[in-house]
Amino acid sequence: MTVTATAPPAADERLSKPRAMDQLIKRPEIGAMLGALLVFLFFSVVTEQFLSVGGAATWLDDASMLGIMAVAVAMLMIGGEFDLSAGVMTASTALVTALLATQLGLNVWLSLLVSLAFALVVGALNGWLVMRTGLPSFIVTLGSFLALQGLNLGITRLVTGSVQVSGMRETAGYESAGFLFASTFQIAGVSFYVSIIWWVLFTVVASTVLMRTKFGNWIFAIGGAAQSSRAVGVPVMRSKILLFMTTAFAAWLVGSINILRYASVQANQGIGLEFQYIIAAVIGGCLLTGGFGSAVGAAIGALIFGMARQGIVYAGWNSDWFQLFLGVMLLAAVLVNNMLRRRAERVRR
Repeated sequence: MTVTATAPPAADERLSKPRAMDQLIKRPEIGAMLGALLVFLFFSVVTEQFLSVGGAATWLDDASMLGIMAVAVAMLMIGGEFDLSAGVMTASTALVTALLATQLGLNVWLSLLVSLAFALVVGALNGWLVMRTGLPSFIVTLGSFLALQGLNLGITRLVTGSVQVSGMRETAGYESAGFLFASTFQIAGVSFYVSIIWWVLFTVVASTVLMRTKFGNWIFAIGGAAQSSRAVGVPVMRSKILLFMTTAFAAWLVGSINILRYASVQANQGIGLEFQYIIAAVIGGCLLTGGFGSAVGAAIGALIFGMARQGIVYAGWNSDWFQLFLGVMLLAAVLVNNMLRRRAERVRR
């Protein structure tokens, strides 16, 4: 009698455990992490000051201010929209706070609340206009950018006779507000600004929202396919308005940090920064088409900015080279992000 051995059934590839490399490829921030490591190693070799505690305090502070905004802009970009008014909004909120406190004599805390309300209203208006009119967010927020810039210059010059508002240190509530937004803490005898902590906290909250909440799922859905998302019950309009308000809130936070740290603000401050926020988000893994990205990646993109900007200074090079760095990093990030997105889609299939 012959016994025929039966070969075990082949394992279903769909049930096999994903490889570690495939899991990494699916993460939007993997390219930014590699870029940050390369920039860190490069400037560590080029200049000794870069690795000092004081050097780290400088480039972390540089990255923190950009990083808060980059994370908020990244969330908006994942949702499929842009906000070109984000940079000038940092100046607008600082000016509202400063004018109310120095010219009307309001307590700084009350002034901060009014400026927060102003920011949220503008953010909500941007989102409402984008959704109601169907116009690209690029156009709507470009209009907001120009309007805010004109208001900043016109009202500041009308009230103060110049384009600067100063005198915050003499206002009521400045000390306590300054402690929350603009104080320092010591590490190894070196002062680090509290803005670094704000940056980390904002990134953690944003990442948690994106990865672990229903609203986070909605953000990815509306960025990838808004019409399909609406068809299955996702509140697209409400979600996008909230994203624009989040960007406005981040601008208020950065504006508050600036006005309380420096005690003065220029009416033309923040112009041009909106492109740096977008570049940092793209370096961090966000696609310009929406539906893909990471808050952590945007924070790492801002870290690359901070390390490169200060590393160039420590190396004694002309700061003009930073613009070349931005251009190269942007093009490289777009190419890498598209490659990773295609690879991630193949892995999921």
